[in-house]
Amino acid sequence: MIIDFHTHSFSPKVAERAVSAIQTESGRTPYTRGLVEQLETRMDEWGVDMACVLPIATKPSQQTVINDWAAGLPETHPRLIPFGTVHPEADDLTEELERIKELGLYGIKLHPDYQHFMVDEPSLDEMYELIADTGLPLVLHAGWDCYSPDLVHCPPERSLKLIKRHPRLKLVLAHLGGNDRWEQVRDLLAGLDGELYFDTSFTEKCPDELMTEIIRKHGAERILFGSDCPWESAARMAEKLLRLGVSDDERDKIFGLNAARLLGIGTEEQTN
Repeated sequence: MIIDFHTHSFSPKVAERAVSAIQTESGRTPYTRGLVEQLETRMDEWGVDMACVLPIATKPSQQTVINDWAAGLPETHPRLIPFGTVHPEADDLTEELERIKELGLYGIKLHPDYQHFMVDEPSLDEMYELIADTGLPLVLHAGWDCYSPDLVHCPPERSLKLIKRHPRLKLVLAHLGGNDRWEQVRDLLAGLDGELYFDTSFTEKCPDELMTEIIRKHGAERILFGSDCPWESAARMAEKLLRLGVSDDERDKIFGLNAARLLGIGTEEQTN
């Protein structure tokens, strides 16, 4: 089974606008136009069984509407695993985190670049502790992003401070711990104790040897397969993983078993 831990889709009302804006900013041609039906078509093409959908509230006013939309996905799209989102500046952040848990969403996504915060700001400590209280995993965009090319909001050295201050947090640092900061990830983050995970999304530029080093040092049981669709292909990410010097057992963990364990997805819920 393959679970893509890192994909993006949007409500039909905003999908085209959202994808077009990021396409203009990044200069990349997307694999979908942001609709869940298009994501499922790509999943079939790429051999992906299930996929996490990671929404982002770029304004405090968006979080409730986005979470309601995400919570409705499994009813009509049972192969999708929806996460929720909050905005750090929302007045009702505490209540929305409780509601995310009540809605049955599987985790929480934050994007420091889009939401304009440095990942280790002390003012965010209460938010991180509240997220830890939910028991849900937190996915953070980590490393460089085209939206903020001159200021990396979640570099490995700041992630390290966050991890040390919040050891209860189930934390997933996307893009193998820090997009385009992989040597620092290897030196500062790989191998740390606790529930710290890296996903493989958008790592086509990471040298194979360095990626293998990070996986070996951190442990394959804490690496999650991800693509970042619509901005990258799960097939390309799978090909990269198959090239690396890891065993078949380690690949099985990375492709899906680790995600199933972290998200509490049993075999009875898996969709082929």
